Amino acid sequence: MRAELRRRGTHPRVLEYCTQEILAKNAFHASLEAAKSVFDRLRQLTGEQLDGARLVDAVLMPGATGAPQVAINTGVTTTERDEQKGFASLIKGLGSMYRNPAAHDPRLSRPVGDEELLELLTALSMVHRRLDAARTQP
Repeated sequence: MRAELRRRGTHPRVLEYCTQEILAKNAFHASLEAAKSVFDRLRQLTGEQLDGARLVDAVLMPGATGAPQVAINTGVTTTERDEQKGFASLIKGLGSMYRNPAAHDPRLSRPVGDEELLELLTALSMVHRRLDAARTQP
């Protein structure tokens, strides 16, 4: 697992949230903690205290100023605005798939295998890399 995470270039912020669970070979809880990393990062970037889809909409969608608090591009073209919306949808989707059910369903009802965990950590790493390069405004 360690070699594959390294090979995939897993983002350090993802690993910060789920290394203990990975070492314990607990993919279910590793997926939950890793998914939380993005929402926590958005709160750190903006100071917002919301969570889940409400947080994503508040910080990644255009607000009263017409610009999002966290922008992954300039938002000038239709394509860039669509990309920003898609990024927000991706984050909401990952949260809906991995954070929300894991918080409510028992582990026995929701198996997460190593391959699925690796794929999730790769997707979350991409999200964090986009946030690394994002512009943040109050």
